[in-house]
Amino acid sequence: MASTTKQRLLDTGLSMLLKHGYHDLGIQALLEATHVPKGSFYHHFTNKEDFALQVIDEYMQEVHAGLDASLGDSRLSPLQRVRAFFELSREKYRREGYMGCLLGGLGQELAGVSEGFRRRIQSCFVAIVDRLTACLEEARQRGEIDREADPRELADLLLDCWEGAALRSRLKRDPAPLNAMLDFYFTAVVTR
Repeated sequence: MASTTKQRLLDTGLSMLLKHGYHDLGIQALLEATHVPKGSFYHHFTNKEDFALQVIDEYMQEVHAGLDASLGDSRLSPLQRVRAFFELSREKYRREGYMGCLLGGLGQELAGVSEGFRRRIQSCFVAIVDRLTACLEEARQRGEIDREADPRELADLLLDCWEGAALRSRLKRDPAPLNAMLDFYFTAVVTR
């Protein structure tokens, strides 16, 4: 399937935002990398902020596809499905050179300076936690985790731990923090 100009800009912009962050992403560098004229950029996006917000939306489509594939795999137990999502994410990070999570990176960079970005990124994290919570609730009902556990708190903690490990993995360019975090978390929450 042929890539549209807008899709080329979004795909290239995603990798450039992961590598350079928002403030160091130059529109001219993006245009040169995609061989797209400036007028075409402004045909699809009103400005750099609109572009970055649309990249976030594109990224979330990938995240939801990963959640669908992992959490919807009925061959696995609920906890295995949750872990499968993070293992899928870890594999994506590996392919990208351990640049980590776009949401985490942009959140750290922009949450203190842009209320619009802060709200959008927070809503993305809430959407992920909502999906994880549903699966963790199923795990609780099946006795995979303590019946007194709060699935929402567990999902929030899991995402918080993951984002911290993703940052450390980016700094080290190594999956070890991600692996250690997953092993620790899933050992800690499993009912004995």
